[in-house]
Amino acid sequence: MNKIALEIKELLYSQSSSGAYVLILGDNQSRRRLPIVIGTNEAQAIAMGLEGNQPSRPLTHDLFKSFALHYDVDLVEVVITRFLDGVFYATLVCKQGDDFSMIDARPSDAIALAVRFNCPISAYESVMNEAGIEMEEAEEADTVVPQIPEEESPEEHLDSLTVEQLQQLLDMAIEEENYEKAAELRDLINSKS
Repeated sequence: MNKIALEIKELLYSQSSSGAYVLILGDNQSRRRLPIVIGTNEAQAIAMGLEGNQPSRPLTHDLFKSFALHYDVDLVEVVITRFLDGVFYATLVCKQGDDFSMIDARPSDAIALAVRFNCPISAYESVMNEAGIEMEEAEEADTVVPQIPEEESPEEHLDSLTVEQLQQLLDMAIEEENYEKAAELRDLINSKS
């Protein structure tokens, strides 16, 4: 399966979900982004790893790294392998001597480890095709973007829009960096296609 190299682009607090963050992974060869909703603890673990902060006592991901290195196990890659029913799956590719092992992991934990081991992060092409969001240039000024009338609930209105209108809203959500809304719109477009 083809893999696409990713890097962490942003870690954003989601104002619409209490205690949730959105981790934005990006493909440097294109404008595709992979938004993954993660919890507060995982967001903190990733942020601490990115900043190189060393707590006075090891946290879980630091302990895992120490344990792995003690037994000469190296994390060589993190791969986002599946997107099923709105859930991402990841694999840790580990090496001990000449032996390779693959360990199932949540993407948030896998990425928290990747930043500590300074190893590559990638996703299968199929995951990017299904769950990725294409960043596009701003639409032409004369493009009519549908607005949600106040008397309708957003959910009822979105269901009545065409795929083209939903794509315009998706483009706006991406431009405004509202990745959670963009992911919702992407899923609705996929269900209509």
